Amino acid sequence: MTAPPVVTRFLAAVEARDPDAAGACFTEDGTWANVPHPPVVGPAGVRGMLAPILARSQWVRWDIVTAAHTPERSWLERVDRFGIDGTEYAVACHGVVEVDPDRDLITDFRDYVDLGEWRARLGTVLQR
Repeated sequence: MTAPPVVTRFLAAVEARDPDAAGACFTEDGTWANVPHPPVVGPAGVRGMLAPILARSQWVRWDIVTAAHTPERSWLERVDRFGIDGTEYAVACHGVVEVDPDRDLITDFRDYVDLGEWRARLGTVLQR
């Protein structure tokens, strides 16, 4: 089975570095959690979480390693890659995306990543 259309749109928006389009993929009460951080809520929350890293990056590519899909859910094993100041920063990640297929919107997105690895690789890069 292929990814629900909203998952494909969301991934394309992230790679296009468009936080508005990424946020528009979520329901008003949809959540996105970079576990173990508390989730952000709704399109504005998603925009706010993504905007700093997308603005700081010259390019973004989320490589899908493996994926499984149903109409209501996608499991995405990824390597998230960000080009910042001419250097690639990559981190392995696993996302579970819950979808409302009738509205074609994301209702819940949970990303699981080793935050220690993420912080070690990016250090203070995002604070510049």
